[in-house]
Amino acid sequence: MGLILAASVNAFAAPAIPKISLGIDAARNPQDVSVSLQILILLTILSLAPALLIMVTSFTRIIIVLSFTRNALGTQQVPPNSVLIGLALFLTFFTMAPIFTKVNNDALQPYLKKRITMEVAVDRASVPIRDFMFRQVRDKDIELFVDLSKISRPKNENDVPTYVLVPAFLISELKTAFSIGFLIFIPFLIIDMVISVVLMSMGMMMLPPVMISLPFKMLLFVLVDGWHLIAQSIATSFR
Repeated sequence: MGLILAASVNAFAAPAIPKISLGIDAARNPQDVSVSLQILILLTILSLAPALLIMVTSFTRIIIVLSFTRNALGTQQVPPNSVLIGLALFLTFFTMAPIFTKVNNDALQPYLKKRITMEVAVDRASVPIRDFMFRQVRDKDIELFVDLSKISRPKNENDVPTYVLVPAFLISELKTAFSIGFLIFIPFLIIDMVISVVLMSMGMMMLPPVMISLPFKMLLFVLVDGWHLIAQSIATSFR
């Protein structure tokens, strides 16, 4: 009996659990230093990825327009934030797909195949992203940050520093998103005004107009296929 129990214990203890350890050793050659620096840069990029997604892509405009749509409907937390953010992310990936494909073909794949250095890969990756931002940004916003940075007036797009282009792109996106949001609000505002006037004329001042106007706004939104129109207008608003 004891032999059987011992054999059972050994059978369960047979699979060894791997030991994982992290250590820092002194670099023995310049190649070790280069690899360490590349890993450090990669970790920095990954930590800043959410901020980069917001700052240099179409995400800002999309999430603001979707938020305005929900507020115009007056449905409070419907759709929930997780759904809006998920929809905004997928619309961002859709609108940025040609840019991401170009970055992958021109910069990422050659770097992974060790055909180019990291510096060249970063320069190549920045070209399509900068082109996308230049197509959306307004000239007056670039002029604002050029004046604030007190640099010499750029002669062409290549002379515009990235630290000037990114904030100019952001405020241009905010302006465009608020303009689209204003147009979205107009039909729902008209419904609210009509419902309020009808309730006041009927003497129902104690009844909140929101309770009556909400079903009509939802009905209008469904009849015109609102989410289809919103997605279409967002996708076609990017140049």
